[in-house]
Amino acid sequence: MASIRSKASCWCGPPRLRTMAAPDRRAFILGAGSAASLAALGASAPIAAEISGSGRALAMYGEPVLPEDFTHFPYADPQARRGGRLVWGVLGAFDSLNPLIVKGNATEAVMRFAMQSLMMRSADEPFSLYGLLAQRVEISPDRSLLTYHLAEGACFSDKAPVTADDVAFTFELLKSVGKPLFRSVAAEVRAVRVEDPRTVSFDLTGSTNREVPLSLSLWPIFPRHATDAASFVDTTLKPQLGSGPYVVAEVRPGASVVLRRNPNFWAADLAQMRGLYNPDEIRYDFYRDASSLFEAFKTGLVDLRIESDPGRWANGYDFPAVRDGRIVKETIPIRVPAGMNGFAFNTRRELFADLRLRQALTLMFDFEWVNANLFFGAYRRTAGFFDESDLSSLGRIASARELALLSPYVDEIPKPVLDGSWRPPLSDGSGRDRRIEAQALTMLGAAGWVARSGRLVQAKSGVPLEFEIMTGSPFQERLALNYVSSLARIGVTARPRRVDEVQFWRRMQRFDFDMVQYTWEGTAAPGSELPNRWSSAASRREGSLNYPAVRSKAVDACIAAVLSSTTLADYTDALRALDRALIAGAYVVPLFHAPEMWLARAKSVHRPTYVPLRGFSMETLWKE
Repeated sequence: MASIRSKASCWCGPPRLRTMAAPDRRAFILGAGSAASLAALGASAPIAAEISGSGRALAMYGEPVLPEDFTHFPYADPQARRGGRLVWGVLGAFDSLNPLIVKGNATEAVMRFAMQSLMMRSADEPFSLYGLLAQRVEISPDRSLLTYHLAEGACFSDKAPVTADDVAFTFELLKSVGKPLFRSVAAEVRAVRVEDPRTVSFDLTGSTNREVPLSLSLWPIFPRHATDAASFVDTTLKPQLGSGPYVVAEVRPGASVVLRRNPNFWAADLAQMRGLYNPDEIRYDFYRDASSLFEAFKTGLVDLRIESDPGRWANGYDFPAVRDGRIVKETIPIRVPAGMNGFAFNTRRELFADLRLRQALTLMFDFEWVNANLFFGAYRRTAGFFDESDLSSLGRIASARELALLSPYVDEIPKPVLDGSWRPPLSDGSGRDRRIEAQALTMLGAAGWVARSGRLVQAKSGVPLEFEIMTGSPFQERLALNYVSSLARIGVTARPRRVDEVQFWRRMQRFDFDMVQYTWEGTAAPGSELPNRWSSAASRREGSLNYPAVRSKAVDACIAAVLSSTTLADYTDALRALDRALIAGAYVVPLFHAPEMWLARAKSVHRPTYVPLRGFSMETLWKE
């Protein structure tokens, strides 16, 4: 179940900007989970499939963990000090405050802190939601009708009440002009009915996606009276009116966004809010380059940072503020699935349509050399799409349910992938492993490529094997240059091309690239985000995250099985089968991921000792 608040399910900063930097710190993702969460729910035993609705909460499997009278979430400190200002530094810029549409390079600040949804996640549970704008929720026994009863007193920051009409208006707006993820969920809804001013129902007749009730519950709700539906599709720097704990106080285009406590915040005394949203003011400051951002942190202009450069983490924090204790360094274990960080082949290009060529080029990324020489050995090699979790197929023989699901496509899945033994190649770390180079050349020869004058060309046409790697940051460029060097040793010509941020995301939206690095971040309960990432339909839809253009009947079947799973065991098997189908397609060159988060913060910034399953987040912080 992915967060709908961001392009890649990340809630720790503008996802577009972060993807251009170093690999993500998964513990800062509010839409993520881990194998431990599945085990805690009893992954080995069938669990009743019906989404439970206790009135105040939803659970996709089993029952919500917290009792009806819980006083606060276990990862929030109700004694946290209120007040002060928290400054968060962001690498990049923005030209919009609305991350819910395809256009623009948006900051998530407004949606994160000024908007609310019908329900909210428990960061300690992978499948549970608790009421927020909706005080009570009901699901009919056949799951065809979902009804929300809005909380008394729920209001927007202008004191106007949140009504059922606002919920219906929001649904229709995001269904028509929202990002593809919204539209795919909305397609599962037959009709929306306003029953009375505080009651709204969704007709889910015919839907096979069992996650739809949870997805709809997380959509931000807009006020009809203060939202221009006609211009919603366009980028804007006008703040959206919301019902959340903060309001936008100041916007400096491309430079900063300031949020201040909402004096009319209706939910301040709810148990769900206790210990969260503690500062009186939150400021997002944007920096054009990583060095400037780091210098701002060193001098106290920024309060905390998630370090993304292992070299800087190892050697760059020997400065006075660290030595005298004004800045605190700490590592936090990451408990969420790794997701996929890799160089994506754009298979819309004729060159990359050949699976054998993609498999051969995948061999040529020398992780062992890169990790030792560029990243101080800080990373682990990414192999599949759900590494570090019980959902991964690695090291696991395909179960009977997986084999039944994949049986029509079993000829497409290599035996090592089916038996769980497949791994990316392990090089000797020299940067010139001739054994792997020979293996790649053999595979390319079988695909019709031959060496002529030191270059690989098509045997029939003489066309050279060459392509462009689009980059949008120094980090991406450095990584691409290393990969280019490895490819050159076997006669492949790859050219890194650095483009500015605006052009980068415009081209990503239109799939106008040969190869690009991207991170599809892990989520606690993968589900509704999967069609937008990997389905055949998404490959043809601009603005989707299916950058490699995955068009596979096996992948489509696995996604459908995930969304219609009736037990946790079926769900797990469907995801493992999906992992195998994606690995078999060699759509990306897997790169690496971090086993822990590197957090540096001013001594005056505090966090609860307990880090929940979904990881550390700004919502729990407070300042002295």
